[in-house]
Amino acid sequence: MARRIAVDLFAGAGGMSLGFEQAGFDVAAAVEIDPVHACVHKFNFPISATICRDISEVSGDDIRNAARIGRRTVDVVVGGAPCQGFSLIGHRALDDPRNVLVREFLRLVCELDASYFVFENVKGLTVGRHRSFLDELVLEFETRGYAVRKPWRVLNAADYGVPQNRERLILLGAKRGLRLPEYPRSRDERPTCEDALDDLPDADVFRSLMETDEIKLPGNAWKWATKYAREMRCLSNDAWHFGYVRKWDRQLLTSSMRTAHTDISRRRFAETQGNDTEPISRFFKLSSTGLSNTLRAGTDASRGAFTSPRPIHYRFARCVTVREMARLHGFPDWFRFQWTKWHGARQIGNAVPPPLARAVGSAVMAATPHRPKSPGVPVPLGDPALLRMDVGAASAYWSVKSPIGRRDRKSGARKRSQRETEAARLIDRGDIGAQSGFEFESI
Repeated sequence: MARRIAVDLFAGAGGMSLGFEQAGFDVAAAVEIDPVHACVHKFNFPISATICRDISEVSGDDIRNAARIGRRTVDVVVGGAPCQGFSLIGHRALDDPRNVLVREFLRLVCELDASYFVFENVKGLTVGRHRSFLDELVLEFETRGYAVRKPWRVLNAADYGVPQNRERLILLGAKRGLRLPEYPRSRDERPTCEDALDDLPDADVFRSLMETDEIKLPGNAWKWATKYAREMRCLSNDAWHFGYVRKWDRQLLTSSMRTAHTDISRRRFAETQGNDTEPISRFFKLSSTGLSNTLRAGTDASRGAFTSPRPIHYRFARCVTVREMARLHGFPDWFRFQWTKWHGARQIGNAVPPPLARAVGSAVMAATPHRPKSPGVPVPLGDPALLRMDVGAASAYWSVKSPIGRRDRKSGARKRSQRETEAARLIDRGDIGAQSGFEFESI
């Protein structure tokens, strides 16, 4: 019996895709406008159709054709469309041009005639004036023949086995007449930062990681692994859940490019206590026995391309690597990101933690008359060249216009400042790590 079909809109690197795959769905297609993110998605999901296009220019038939699913049932459409959440007084929020991406999500759910949908967004959408927008969205789905699980809930990834406090609104819907999914129950286990990171070799030991993000290491380079770390390293068959087993090199430490901190910065980092914020850089320091703060993506190229600061490691006087961020987010070690720190950290900060997505996906699967099944044949990962493409190369690969230099304009044209131009250049070189505001991390 064929696996159930999912479509991921606003897919990013693929946190939601991975979670739903692990819950037993085949992610037939993923739509993502950012060409660098799309390259990473294609690398990690080589048997899915990755569509790098503006979602407003994509139809349901386009997705069906790219995924080669014909008229098969699309069981679930998932996605987290960015939105402003409210409009001018006297106007419907859904009619506000700033919320066009949410309307596109709604449109494609209907065009694909999906049996179920999962809409995820920020917790802030549930309060204040934003609440009216959420009410409008629910009513619009109901008008179009979908029932919505009420009351909607904000879920914390920490309640689903992720060593990070991260709250997201999850809206669950089903075509009228189908069984509505229940929200997933929280788990008792809460892995700590130490559980997630302690087995990983210290990236600062390896000089070559100043120039690249990967290094092949002997098996004894890794320390003893906790239950959580063993799952991240896929050391048991259960670690794959109902997802496709990937062919990968376990001895390759990836997404681990080092950051050049000054001695002064390292001294400040070392003196900061866990769960406190270092006062100069404003970087949060992890506690070995606690959870990570919410990992954020920062701003995109249209706003100057500055990342949110990566937290300070609880043991080492440095910021965590992209791989360590991935561990704190629930991405397994086979899952790779764009090789630069800036893009890699942004991809993680934008993603839904896969264990949270898996819990939601399992709840949707449980509402169907079907049961998840493990796929039989392992699949290789994609071409590693996809991970090293800068914005220009990725844009050329997908035959789309480069997003660098895009800027939202209220009126007229605005030239990019010299500082923003330099930031864009550094992005492509991979020289931007975590920053605090506009202050480079390495000062």
